Amino acid sequence: GAIAEIPTTPEGREAKARADLADTYAARFARLAKPDPLDAASELINAVTAAFDPHTTYLPPADEANFDIAMSGSLEGIGAVLREDDHFIRVVELVPGGASWRHGGLDPGDLILAVAQQGEKAVDVADMRIDEVVAMIRGKKGTVVTLSVQKPTGDVVQLSITRDVVEIEDAYARGATVKRKGAKRAYGYIYLPSFYGGQGATHSAAADVKKLLAELAEQHLAGVILDLRSNGGGILGDAVDLTGLLIDKGPVVQTEGEGEHDVLDDEDPGTTFDGPVIVMVDRFTASASEIVSGALQDYQRALIVGTGPTHGKGTVQVLADLDRVAGRGSNLGVLKLTFQQYFRVSGASTQWKGVVPDIVLPDPAAHVDSRERDLPNSIPWSEIDGVKHDVWPRTYKIEDLAAKSAARVAKDEVLSKVAERSALLKKRLDETKVPLQKDAWEKRRQQRRDELTAAIPDPAAGPARMVVTVLDQPEGKAKPSADGKIDDRVTRWRDALARDAWVDEALAVMDDLVAASATSGHSR
Repeated sequence: GAIAEIPTTPEGREAKARADLADTYAARFARLAKPDPLDAASELINAVTAAFDPHTTYLPPADEANFDIAMSGSLEGIGAVLREDDHFIRVVELVPGGASWRHGGLDPGDLILAVAQQGEKAVDVADMRIDEVVAMIRGKKGTVVTLSVQKPTGDVVQLSITRDVVEIEDAYARGATVKRKGAKRAYGYIYLPSFYGGQGATHSAAADVKKLLAELAEQHLAGVILDLRSNGGGILGDAVDLTGLLIDKGPVVQTEGEGEHDVLDDEDPGTTFDGPVIVMVDRFTASASEIVSGALQDYQRALIVGTGPTHGKGTVQVLADLDRVAGRGSNLGVLKLTFQQYFRVSGASTQWKGVVPDIVLPDPAAHVDSRERDLPNSIPWSEIDGVKHDVWPRTYKIEDLAAKSAARVAKDEVLSKVAERSALLKKRLDETKVPLQKDAWEKRRQQRRDELTAAIPDPAAGPARMVVTVLDQPEGKAKPSADGKIDDRVTRWRDALARDAWVDEALAVMDDLVAASATSGHSR
């Protein structure tokens, strides 16, 4: 019924827009006029905890329930982690395998402005409590929710997402062999969206990657790419085990906190794959995936190729149940406390600085302030003593590979324009002046759209750059989901990978690396 309500004349549309806005602001003021005492208390407590570090937070009972659901991944919603940001709700990350992740329209950093149920009017969510917004977004599986979302570009888009349970199997590791157009060699490629696993889980990231690596090793491929881009972390033990597949044995990560120092080792001798490895990272590579990439870099076991430093979250949190402290029936919620820090085997922390790639590629998200270092009061970088570890012999010079890569990037029609696009988006975010005349505003909107289109075509829209052969999934033959779409999802994944300019460049780096290793006489 929503379609019929739109007036057909410009005057009618303006009158409706004014009336809708008046309703929106009235609702917003009404919410502000009736604060919930627990909300006020929680804002005050969080103002205090935020002065220690960004991850020490108080979760009142409603938020605590949401946190539990988010961690177990069993929610019928849109599979996104949200947080209050000023007066709005911001998307922090997408749950791999969730509805938004599969939909592809919603991104970390987006602001949610309004939420509409199927066939109903959109409700403005500014100044609304996060648990109220989450309650509106959740709903029965198969129903549609429409979000009004503001992108970092300033554009507002409508996204209709079908609610669904998080399909964990969509979030498992995937493997393929990839070959650049016109190249002689094919290489292995493994994409890992998160470090899943834990008690009672049927799958773990390390076990799945081990299967894929073993399968790639059987094909005698000259090298493997491990893609940890946008991998927000997960189970620490899994990160240690995964690192162990590529090193013989030895320390992987150190932890320090509350006066305790601990070293976590790979105790399993031998490797599943001993050829050259490239690990791909970006600014959303965080936590457990920074431990893996940092360890493989310290062991000189892998070359790190990425769009700049990784996220920089090198702290560990624990949940303290306040009701256990205060006694039963108090219903106070929980406190999430930072109590430990990760350090690499070299002694350097992954906190704040993240892992710096050996070869840096252009960053499509350079305009987004999304790293740990961008958060107020983030804990500074520090270092402790390193622990002894056996470094692999390096058969190439990083600076030679980096110079060749930079020359290719400068000529690449997608990668060469990425910096220009990011600079344009950054400028947009810093622009605070908005014309208030309608004609001037519309002219500006059109101009901004034209600028963006001219700066760079959509990186995902180009032709295929490589031939991709998908390996069988670790869970065996992919089961068709109720809508029969699993094969379609694998096909979509394969096609997107074939067009990925960053993976294409990582393959070119791998070619150079393999060639350099062959001439230095060390080919393993």
